[in-house]
Amino acid sequence: MSNEWLWLLFALLNFSLLLAVYRLFGKPGLFVWIGMSTVIANIQVVKTIELFGLTATLGNILYGTAFLATDILNEKYGKQDAKKAVWMGFSTLIIMTIVMQLSIQFTPAESDMAQPALKTLFGIVPQIAAGSLLAFIASQYFDVWFYDRLKKLFPGDRALWIRNNGSTMLSQLLDTAIFCGVAFYGLYPLDVWIEIFLTTYFIKFIVAAMDTPFMYAAKKINNK
Repeated sequence: MSNEWLWLLFALLNFSLLLAVYRLFGKPGLFVWIGMSTVIANIQVVKTIELFGLTATLGNILYGTAFLATDILNEKYGKQDAKKAVWMGFSTLIIMTIVMQLSIQFTPAESDMAQPALKTLFGIVPQIAAGSLLAFIASQYFDVWFYDRLKKLFPGDRALWIRNNGSTMLSQLLDTAIFCGVAFYGLYPLDVWIEIFLTTYFIKFIVAAMDTPFMYAAKKINNK
């Protein structure tokens, strides 16, 4: 199976799992999902794949589901719950970064086989870690604020796609700009940096567009 078809199935699986968690556990499930997805996405981002003729990171799909989860919270429970979820996700990401950075400092036993793999996954340089954390909190907070604004300008179920796509696509643009600007500052020539930025946002844009049917499905789920 090609990477493109596998990526499509992977995206549908991730969004479907988010809906399943929401149906089973309601609002608390969305809070858990945001924390879980930010941690796993930052592990997946280490792996790069060839997709649509571009080199992309694997974590973009799961990371995109976090934006869908905050949009569901904003739509059905209000801006304050969405903000709380963002801070929970941010706290989870910081704790994971600190704990795993300390974990790889331990001298492994002679029989240990995990240390090289752990260093590859979690031994990120401070510049990339700072870019990831800053991009997450800024883009997610913007997503919550902008979704709330769009909700007032375009109320009703017919305009749900405008609120969902508009907030997520702009938020992902901000996320990409901050992460690439901080994490890759001074590491690449300008033309290479622009290519990385454009290809990264292109993939995130597709993910943002794909989540629209799942947003409508989540709106119909009654967890009260």
